Amino acid sequence: MIGPMNNLKIYSLVACGGMLQGVAMSIFLFPHAVPSGGAGGLAVLLHYWFHIPLSFALWFVNFSMLVVAIKWLGNASAIGTMFSISVTSLTMYILEKTMTWQSPSGNVWLDLFIGSLLLGCGVGLLLRQNVSNGGMGVLALIVANHRNIPPGKPLLLFNGSIFILTASIIDWLIIIQAIISQGLSTRVVDLIYNIRLPAATKPLSPALRKKR
Repeated sequence: MIGPMNNLKIYSLVACGGMLQGVAMSIFLFPHAVPSGGAGGLAVLLHYWFHIPLSFALWFVNFSMLVVAIKWLGNASAIGTMFSISVTSLTMYILEKTMTWQSPSGNVWLDLFIGSLLLGCGVGLLLRQNVSNGGMGVLALIVANHRNIPPGKPLLLFNGSIFILTASIIDWLIIIQAIISQGLSTRVVDLIYNIRLPAATKPLSPALRKKR
């Protein structure tokens, strides 16, 4: 049984992961319309088409997918995922309201590099607690379980399709930048996820680890 202090440690790490994602998206990636993944791509498109704030657009996309997939996640992991999505969206909302610049460096490639590293750290922290960051990973997991295949291929298909759609509407350079960002961030995710540390906390649920 997980005690209150252990839960506090877990949710503190989830909050840190969510905030890192929000910073990476709001400050470094989204100002250049670079999607952080499939959900990020849809959020950029919603913002582009309907002028919806990026923070709300990302929250809406992620929660819609999580509602669809809720029965495939353990209750604790689902709650943790909702919490991480909310922290990410709140971080983005605060930054959107307080930012007075379009880009920290003014250089898209430098921002892409920094943003991808921060995004990878955030997602890695979440996955270490068996918490999903939402997005297309949820749908990929459903397809993988239904077809009994690894989730990598459906995830690539979902994200790739949205990257192409986003690029065709906004700018084709985006697809190159999105792929580079995905490559950098997923490497960092693997590094963070595989770090061997003394177990200070027990993950929220083993459900996601078993399915990956």
